[in-house]
Amino acid sequence: MFSTVINALKVKDIRHKIFFTLGILIVFRLGSYITVPGVNAHALQSISSSGLVGILNTFSGGGLTNYSIFAMGVSPYITAQIIVQLLQMDIVPKFVEWSKQGEVGRRKLNQATRWLTIVLAFAQSIGITAGFNYLSQMNLVETPNVHTFLTIGLILTAGTMLTTWLGDMITERGIGQGVSMIIFAGIIARTPTGIQQIYTEQFVNTPKSQWGQSFLYVGLILLAVLAIVIFVTWVQQASRKIPIQYTRRASGASDSSYLPLKVNVAGVIPVIFASSFISTPQTILMAFASSHSEDDWYNILTNVFNMQTTDGAILYTVLIVLFTFFYAFVQVNPEKLAENLQKQGSYIPGVWPGKKTQSYVSSLLIRLSVVGALFLGLVALIPLLASNIFGLDESIGLGGTSLLIVVGVAIQLFDQLEGLMMKREYIGFIRN
Repeated sequence: MFSTVINALKVKDIRHKIFFTLGILIVFRLGSYITVPGVNAHALQSISSSGLVGILNTFSGGGLTNYSIFAMGVSPYITAQIIVQLLQMDIVPKFVEWSKQGEVGRRKLNQATRWLTIVLAFAQSIGITAGFNYLSQMNLVETPNVHTFLTIGLILTAGTMLTTWLGDMITERGIGQGVSMIIFAGIIARTPTGIQQIYTEQFVNTPKSQWGQSFLYVGLILLAVLAIVIFVTWVQQASRKIPIQYTRRASGASDSSYLPLKVNVAGVIPVIFASSFISTPQTILMAFASSHSEDDWYNILTNVFNMQTTDGAILYTVLIVLFTFFYAFVQVNPEKLAENLQKQGSYIPGVWPGKKTQSYVSSLLIRLSVVGALFLGLVALIPLLASNIFGLDESIGLGGTSLLIVVGVAIQLFDQLEGLMMKREYIGFIRN
């Protein structure tokens, strides 16, 4: 890993991409400390870093705690992506048509995603501001009125769009997938705060006579983190190799190869999608906290869309499973894969080209997605259950999700670096 980074820094083009990415992330981190005007950010310090607050803090790198211009992070954009991708499944004919138009259609779908992001970001920013202001009489907004709420909504919406643009710049000119890198940087930036919180709770605020229990507690957390990192890395790197035969190849070239399909084809995207998707109803419900907090429907929905409850944890796991299957077929389109293999004069041994190949790949994706979904759901659910059953700190409930994102993005990042290094070696070989 370290040798890959060192070798990459020796290459001018790759070094520029790395430094460009770091520069964008620094801008994002600086923006997370710029508090929105007219807001008393100290009012949020007493809120537990679990549930909705924890999710938005994860996606904004702690920006919600400061109620910064990046307080919403990329959560509205991710939700918009989910909706647009779902609408492409024979729901909106125009979106289905665009999805088949290649690069031109992709740009149109991206434009539709941007407009939907603006709508969702504005609605969520108004909802969360009103909810925090009237929830438990926090008085988040100094002068609560329609004009102030609209102004804050516009500022937070602009912050979300700026964050999305920063992510696009990383994707186009930097290293890694932009939105994932933004979330990755936010989680890493909050790590020192989490360590300090554990140290304060277990040692500073605990008598020396109980430090033995504190050391045991910290040791178990470290072992759990290490075990999850090893397990996640092992599963993320596992793949199923499908043999491929070629009917025509260049002279001297091998007439066989293989197509690698990862066991967890979808990566960490389902976790990010599920976290963002479950936070949207929570944001909307916060706007009704002051007037409907005693109503049965409000309490039921609040319980269902709260990841710290049993019902919420089950819903969260179900969403991860569903998005795992959905995104696996988005990443690997069996129809296009079968078509491309046929055009290249290649086939899977024992499987007829065309529809038979498409059916074979689809059934294989389903089997792989079962393993991937169980893996993602297990890693994300265990910390939540530990928090609920054993009474651990509620912020630990999101630890599994954060570790999944960090490890998954780190693996993708190093894979891309290795790919760029390999591409450079091939180009150098051709030129020579």
